[in-house]
Amino acid sequence: MALPDLSVVPSGCAGCGPHREANLVALGVHDDRWDYLVALAGNPNTGKSTVFNALTGLRQHTGNWPGKTVTRAEGTYEHAGKRVKLIDLPGTYSLVAGSTDEEVARDFILHGQPDVTLIVMDATRLERNLNLALQILQLTDRVVVCLNLMDEATRHGIEIDVEGLSRELGVPVVPTAARRGHGIPALIEVVRQVAAGELKTEPRRVEFPESVPGEPASGAAPQATPASTPMSDEAHDRMVAAIYEVAQRIAGRVVTAGTAPSYEYERVLDRLLTSRWFGFPTMLAMLAVIFWITIAGANVPSEMLSTLLLDHGHPWLRGVAAAVGVPGWIGGPLIDGVYMATAWVVSVMLPPMAIFFPLFTLLEDFGYLPRVAFNLDGLFRRVGAHGKQALTMCMGFGCNAAGVVATRVIDSPRERLIAIITNNFSLCNGRWPTQILIASIFLGVLVPSQWSTVVAATAVVAIALLGIAAMFFASWLLSRTMLRGEASTFSLELPPYRPPRVLQTLYTSLIDRTLIVLWRAVVFAAPAGLVIWLVANVYVGDTSLAEHIIAWINPFGVLLGLNGVILLAYIVAIPANEIVIPTVLMLTVLTAGTAATTVSGVDTGVMIDLSGAAAGDLLRAGGWTALTGVNLMLFSLFHNPCSTTIYTIYRETGSVRWTVVATVLPLLMGIVTCFLVAQTWRLLA
Repeated sequence: MALPDLSVVPSGCAGCGPHREANLVALGVHDDRWDYLVALAGNPNTGKSTVFNALTGLRQHTGNWPGKTVTRAEGTYEHAGKRVKLIDLPGTYSLVAGSTDEEVARDFILHGQPDVTLIVMDATRLERNLNLALQILQLTDRVVVCLNLMDEATRHGIEIDVEGLSRELGVPVVPTAARRGHGIPALIEVVRQVAAGELKTEPRRVEFPESVPGEPASGAAPQATPASTPMSDEAHDRMVAAIYEVAQRIAGRVVTAGTAPSYEYERVLDRLLTSRWFGFPTMLAMLAVIFWITIAGANVPSEMLSTLLLDHGHPWLRGVAAAVGVPGWIGGPLIDGVYMATAWVVSVMLPPMAIFFPLFTLLEDFGYLPRVAFNLDGLFRRVGAHGKQALTMCMGFGCNAAGVVATRVIDSPRERLIAIITNNFSLCNGRWPTQILIASIFLGVLVPSQWSTVVAATAVVAIALLGIAAMFFASWLLSRTMLRGEASTFSLELPPYRPPRVLQTLYTSLIDRTLIVLWRAVVFAAPAGLVIWLVANVYVGDTSLAEHIIAWINPFGVLLGLNGVILLAYIVAIPANEIVIPTVLMLTVLTAGTAATTVSGVDTGVMIDLSGAAAGDLLRAGGWTALTGVNLMLFSLFHNPCSTTIYTIYRETGSVRWTVVATVLPLLMGIVTCFLVAQTWRLLA
């Protein structure tokens, strides 16, 4: 475990140093005309991000630390004629680097030399937060403490002597309730005063014994350790122990616990949500409710977008193109290909994401997702994976690319790779339309009409659960072959339950997640639409390229209980799972002859949008059976990631090898699964 070299930054020189500019450039922070540089530090779950948002508003952007897959948030604000750049450091419990997040936070405080280090502390858990604060005070004089969550402390009957805490630490302490905006103006002014040198600080330096605990001292009295003095590992250990002891003493002097109701309701909730008997059923019920809300809620806006973009927008564009004399060899690829594919992605993908991501973020804000990780930690540990993979798995249900990015919370490189490679087994929202449509028209019709919706919904949930089981199996396989190793331990803090911030959740979910993921999908879907149109409309002899390819791969598709149309659709629709169904319908019309054309009522070579009943009639006219539908649902779960996810995997791993593994592994599992199901089905038929 790497220990911080406290000799790097001399005491009292936080805002100066001849190499400061070079250090900042190396740390990824470039000069964009700011007057003061402020580092925002603190433990996880202290409301640090809320303080950051309260200070910077919308004047912020995110990126990665140089050479790290750890998100860096930067923002600016202006006060008293000065422009302040705020760097949000990763949440950490210590400057003793045991993870990438801790390493980033430590290095920036040591080498970035901020004008002020703003430490956010949780007023309800002061003693634990003091450990990091006292470590930072060993390094720099220019510190301001933001004592956040004062409203929660009051609600739990906790009283804190703020002035006494300031005297104990030797730096200004500003009480805030950042969620409500309380104390933020005072915090901004105090930060300015410290940065400008108007408010002097005398930070407390922790004293620690020179000898190992339990051994007689060498005669020297306990002494403070100046930040310019190098330390041995043994001295560091003694200093950390001394810091814990000092934190306990300070908390004991300034914190008074009242008699108001405390955390009993949280304990009751935890007993339910993390129970051995009720934890998993509650988790599955919560997941089912989110899926139901997403599916049911997305139907109407999806239909509205489809009507606007496809039913009205597509004919209008064709009419405009004809009116201005655009030749067919230009209008066809652009309007029937690029536009139709892009419109399909937007109409099918945007509404579910706009519902799912906010719901997911609300659960995250409420504090439920860490409980999910707690419940699944044992299962992931048994297969050699990391408990936090439960969080990335849940994110993958919205979008696999977002799930891959979310693996940054996993410290172990080996376990992070496992989470990245297996995230595709989470059934993303791009595959829900395929699952729902096929389950409805091939499985729902097998039972009386009053039960058809229940059977179809049950089949879709079963596919989602099968994906989770496949994730466990693939994680177990990887941890015992290519990525051998034991699951690492980690500290999982169960944060207090908090009322979700609806407006901020909507902003975060719609801007930072939904639109970014949608934009990536559109970027890849547009050229895919062009390819789809070309293979359907470019002829070799009297037969289109698509028909040639379908005839060539159809025997292999039939062996898997599928057909050549499905395989070609998944090849050309790699950029976006959302366009699989319209591609399948278009290719079916193209290859199934007069019967299919009569059912669809459209020309060949154009992506089409049909209702469930009409789509079912078309596919049956194309020779589909219940086996075809079931295996399409399985292949929709077990196949290669979309190109957006593949690109994201490469960006996160920086490795062609692991990108190929993540792409090929689910595809191989899909081929084997469909083959076994097809052979079993035919034997039993």
